[in-house]
Amino acid sequence: MFTGIIEEIGEIAAISTSGEGWRLTVRAPVAASDAVHGESIAVSGVCLTVVGSTADTFDADVMKQTLDVSALGTVHVGSRVNIEKAMPVGARLGGHIVQGHVDGVGEVLEVRPGDQWRVLRISLPADLAPLVVDKGSISVSGTSLTVSAVSPPSTGSGQAPGAQETDDTEGHWFEVSLIPETLTATTLGALAPGDAVNLETDILARHVERLLSFRTAPEGGSR
Repeated sequence: MFTGIIEEIGEIAAISTSGEGWRLTVRAPVAASDAVHGESIAVSGVCLTVVGSTADTFDADVMKQTLDVSALGTVHVGSRVNIEKAMPVGARLGGHIVQGHVDGVGEVLEVRPGDQWRVLRISLPADLAPLVVDKGSISVSGTSLTVSAVSPPSTGSGQAPGAQETDDTEGHWFEVSLIPETLTATTLGALAPGDAVNLETDILARHVERLLSFRTAPEGGSR
């Protein structure tokens, strides 16, 4: 379990093939200094298990499924990644509950600079759109952020007969506002349009959606 508060920016030091997946060597002196075999470390929002370590690096295996469903499959030697060790029991929850289980990949659509902050607009897979709300929490590449704006719900199926369809070519999106600390302490400050990011929605929203799916299921099914 994680909080989405990034502890350091690491760097991919080596990538080797491990079966159908990869073995990553990540240079992250803070995390590696006391890393032990079997513990969990979130790498840009993906929970990985330490299989080896040195004074300033740790190794972790990434299975093919994780490479397929996350932006971790696009990293290369030299890529910078957000690092967070698992939350110890009794620690303050500075961000929100983050599992390190990526729900999908978003693409940076727009970067709008401000005097003291930067606004990112990020695409949102259609199946995740109902789980993201204005002022709610979301993890972007492992960073706990507050949603500052969301795209309106699709109106295609709910329009009155004869009404002109809304242009929805941009699809679903959300925005986050990054303060100077986030820009410098995470990899998000270097993002540009077209970059891919890992997304993890609020676990509470996912549970509510699951519960409601049973409430709306046809009668006669198992409960």
